[in-house]
Amino acid sequence: MPKRDIDAFVASKEPWIRAHLEAARERNARKTAFALGYDGELLLRGKSYPIVDARFGFPPKLTSEQLKAAAIMMYKAHAREHISARVAHFAPIMGVTPATVKINGAKTRWGSCSALGNLNFSWRLIMAEDSAIDYVVVHELAHLRQMNHSPRFWAVVADIFPDYRERQKRIKALQLRLSTEDWG
Repeated sequence: MPKRDIDAFVASKEPWIRAHLEAARERNARKTAFALGYDGELLLRGKSYPIVDARFGFPPKLTSEQLKAAAIMMYKAHAREHISARVAHFAPIMGVTPATVKINGAKTRWGSCSALGNLNFSWRLIMAEDSAIDYVVVHELAHLRQMNHSPRFWAVVADIFPDYRERQKRIKALQLRLSTEDWG
C-alpha cells in the first residue's frame, strides 16, 4: 500500500485516535491516583462497604499501601471461600469435576481452565456481584465439557444461564471500573 494511502487512512481516523488516546490517559491518571484510605469503600460481591466496616477488621493507622495489601489478603480469603463453594455448587449440576480450584492474581482474566481440568480464578472476581461470579464459574466449568468457545460451548453455558450475555455485560462493567484502580 502506498504511504500516501496509509497517511490518508490515519488522517481519516485522527478524531477516533485522539479520543481513545485521551480516554486511555484519563484512565491511567485515575489509576495512578488510586489510593485507599479509611474514609473509602471496598467492593465485595457487588456491594460497596466502608473500609472501617467491622467485617474487614483492618488495624488502625495503616498507610494506603498497607491498607491495599490488607484488602487484597481479605479479597483472596473471601474469593477462595466463595468461589470454591460456587464451583462445588455448579459442578454436579453440569456433570463435571474440576481437578483443582485455585485463586490467583490474574489482572486481565477472570478465570481459566487448563487441559488438565484445573480451574483458576482471579481474586478480583470477588468484587463482582454474585450473578457475575456465578457466570464466570459456569463459563470455566463449561470448558471441562467444551475446551473452546464454539456454539456447543455457549450452549452449555446457556443451559445454566440463558441470560449469560447480560451477566457478561456486568463483568465487563467491573473490568472497566478496575482499569482505573491500581490493585497491583
